[in-house]
Amino acid sequence: MTKRVFLTGLWLIVTLELRQRVRGVSWYVLLGIFMLLVGIVTFLLWLATSAWLSGGGGVFGAIIFFVLLLGTLVSPALSGNAINGDRDAGTLATTQVTLIGTGQLVLGKFLAAWITALAFLAAALPFLIFAVVLGEVSLGTISVSVLVLAAELGVIAAVGVGLSGILTRPLFSIVLTYLLVAALSLGTLIAFALLGTATQQDATSVNYQVVSSTYDEQTGKQSDIICSTAQTSTYPVPRFDYYWWILAANPYVVVADASPGSFDENGSPTDLFGQIAVGVRGAQTPPALYSEYNGCDEAANGYFDEGASTRPTAQETYDGAVPSWFIGLTMHLLLGAGALTWAWRRTRTPATHLPTGSRIA
Repeated sequence: MTKRVFLTGLWLIVTLELRQRVRGVSWYVLLGIFMLLVGIVTFLLWLATSAWLSGGGGVFGAIIFFVLLLGTLVSPALSGNAINGDRDAGTLATTQVTLIGTGQLVLGKFLAAWITALAFLAAALPFLIFAVVLGEVSLGTISVSVLVLAAELGVIAAVGVGLSGILTRPLFSIVLTYLLVAALSLGTLIAFALLGTATQQDATSVNYQVVSSTYDEQTGKQSDIICSTAQTSTYPVPRFDYYWWILAANPYVVVADASPGSFDENGSPTDLFGQIAVGVRGAQTPPALYSEYNGCDEAANGYFDEGASTRPTAQETYDGAVPSWFIGLTMHLLLGAGALTWAWRRTRTPATHLPTGSRIA
């Protein structure tokens, strides 16, 4: 099969799938409801975030997440029965006896499901533009977040189409697609919190306190200090740094961490993506297992000693950690490609054996 013939057959499947999806009025009603929901959320976000985030960074990030949320709710229902639904309707075998190959069939249904999911992203563009007009949203943040969001919607479509070819019953494939999406979105957060809390290690703290001293009001320092003996305490600390890679599999974390970080002069994030990325990358930092506090030295030097140690800023934490988005995106792409490959193996003809309960036509 030449490349031109393959692409012609592939495009035929894509157009047939898209025509079936947009043939009825229900598709346009669904798209209109989607735009209405995004519009309401955009307006409420604009009112809510104006008090704590300047510009449109907070609104833009929240809209991107909301589109991803609705995409994960709609895409499985549209792609989870793409192949086994045709098998139940008796039209799959009719297609397979034509010159259309199995690869064209599976990829065509995947592309149609992806284009359908991208239609929701296109419907949200006016509201994304509104957030950009508010200001302080960089071109890098806009382009990267939209591209990664489109890729994540493609992964969901690939998983749905793949499961529809692997499983024989449409209901099971749709439900399993929803469960996989829930496992990536919520399951990763739950697993990270539970595993990090369950994995604990003892930390030691040593303190020296002032027993008695003479205070100088002019200098704010103390003299004739009598210091206590070392007071040692041990307490358990969770080790979330062992499981930061679990968060990398979360699609919302992938979108947020992939966007270029934006920080103000104090090193604080200026948008929603930056806040999430700092939190995720900060989870990579292991906790301090030994700390020492010498109150006697602090009293002798004054409580406002400029040499006192300070915590790193959010920007320093962001720059000093390993970006996790490419790990999660790679896992998602492998998951989608694996589902489509498995679906191709289960759907190709002639079949050596059929799954239990399936039919030829």
